[in-house]
Amino acid sequence: MRIYRIDRPRDPAKAWQTLGCEKKGAAIMAQKSDLLFFALKALPVAAANILKQDALSVGAELAVPRGTVTCQNEKVDAVLMGTPRQLRRLARKEKAQPFGLAKVGHAVEEALAHTASRPVRIMGVINANDDSFYPASRFKEGAAVAALERMIEEGADIIDIGGVSSRPGSDPVPEAEELARVAPILEAIKRERLYERALFSIDSYAPAVIARALESGFKMVNDITGLSNDAVGELAGRYGARLVIMHMRGTPKTMQENPDYDDVVAEVDAFFAKRIERAEALGLAKEALVLDVGIGFGKRLADNLALLKHHAHFLHFGCELLIGASRKSMIDALSPAPVTARLPGTLAIHLEAVRRGASIVRCHDVAEHRQALTLQSAIEQGGVE
Repeated sequence: MRIYRIDRPRDPAKAWQTLGCEKKGAAIMAQKSDLLFFALKALPVAAANILKQDALSVGAELAVPRGTVTCQNEKVDAVLMGTPRQLRRLARKEKAQPFGLAKVGHAVEEALAHTASRPVRIMGVINANDDSFYPASRFKEGAAVAALERMIEEGADIIDIGGVSSRPGSDPVPEAEELARVAPILEAIKRERLYERALFSIDSYAPAVIARALESGFKMVNDITGLSNDAVGELAGRYGARLVIMHMRGTPKTMQENPDYDDVVAEVDAFFAKRIERAEALGLAKEALVLDVGIGFGKRLADNLALLKHHAHFLHFGCELLIGASRKSMIDALSPAPVTARLPGTLAIHLEAVRRGASIVRCHDVAEHRQALTLQSAIEQGGVE
């Protein structure tokens, strides 16, 4: 007999069927194959005591501070944990409970409804300007077309074209100048019909630039302002394009001037909720939206790490998640290295983000990411011998 510890299968139900289990039994056991955690902040103590008992009744658990049972404080922070099966049963109970517990029940159900993984796609980056933070991403018209061809050959599913730097401290650029920078590349993409070989994204929040890109065959708008201008959403809807909604505190010029959050995950979540509501009011379907937490955009190192650690939380919106931490300064903050030597850190961040639900990876190094993601996928699908 041999015995050794194994990791959770990527698809538990399929793994148990492969093992020879009955299909019905495999489905039941799949529900027991994962443990999920939910943070609850400022929970009324009466609600905490009810939730504690209800959680125990279904086999789940609620971690609460000492003194909760005697109601020493009016509100407490807590952590709810359980398997999907346990939490579904608990959510049904809580929807009939007082003290705000119905909200907990609905939130847990919403999160459990959006846990399926999506195919991962690589988004390459081309900058048509002279001041982006990573020099190797800067290209002019002739060189840009060659770079696009190379990225497609290396395995880019999406290519993001931008004409304005959004590095911390960068100045805004007039819309006409931005358009002049990207227009030759847009024309080349249209002329060569490169949009038939990859999906093209325009990294802009300027309506005139976005319109020209969409007319040139682009099918995605990457808006770092997170739909601050309704005209951007209207253009995406008119052309049937997908819209990336990114979170940013302030503007590129000001975003790193003492950013501060009480709870960065909760605040970014609230931002997404409002912007999704705005997008839907403009006629965009939720399936057309992509969410980007905005690593490095008005965030401290601790904020970036929290958003990466809890990235799976944002799956509850039912939208794809984009991660874009390629060669960013948070890598240097943790392991000092110039921008040219940050590929290892970039791969580490992006692979972990994919494990936590990201399905679009925006990067400067397409071939390296394709190799890393291929190996990660092969490991995740590894079976029990």
